[in-house]
Amino acid sequence: MLQTICNDIGKIMLEGCANAGRMMLLFTDTLKRISKADEKETVRQMAKLGADSLPIVMMTILFTGMVFSVQTAKEFVRFGASSSVGGIVAIAMGRELVPVLTGVVVAGRIGAAIAAEIGTMKVTEQIDALKVMATNPTTYLVVPRFLAIVLMMPVLIVFANTIGNIGGWLVSHYYAGIS
Repeated sequence: MLQTICNDIGKIMLEGCANAGRMMLLFTDTLKRISKADEKETVRQMAKLGADSLPIVMMTILFTGMVFSVQTAKEFVRFGASSSVGGIVAIAMGRELVPVLTGVVVAGRIGAAIAAEIGTMKVTEQIDALKVMATNPTTYLVVPRFLAIVLMMPVLIVFANTIGNIGGWLVSHYYAGIS
């Protein structure tokens, strides 16, 4: 019984280590091939991963800023510190909430899209066709997406931070009467 449990745990650990190793090999291969990235495809992916994610990120962060401002204003007004609401909301949004929530929203939206796209390409043997045409799948598929998300996440975070602070200001100004 104990041996079976230890064998099962060992299998799980070995599979986890093998998966981590495969991911690290893909990451290092991606970094090696960045200089060979196709500029047109990278720009196309930047539009797809960044600009197309902007509306959902903005909506999520706008309402997060509003809710956070309401919660903060409610407590701060009770203690007579209503003048600190804007600063607290701006600091909390900029340091923690905006980057994390933007990352989660983008990872959910883009991760699912990329997984579906590459999964479909694998099933329809398009990745094998790339290999037959002497095109490295990592250079063609992974590197442009990696570069696009690395370049677009800071831009999304800056826009989201602005919108989150505007949402917080709107609520604190009009709802709580704080200017």
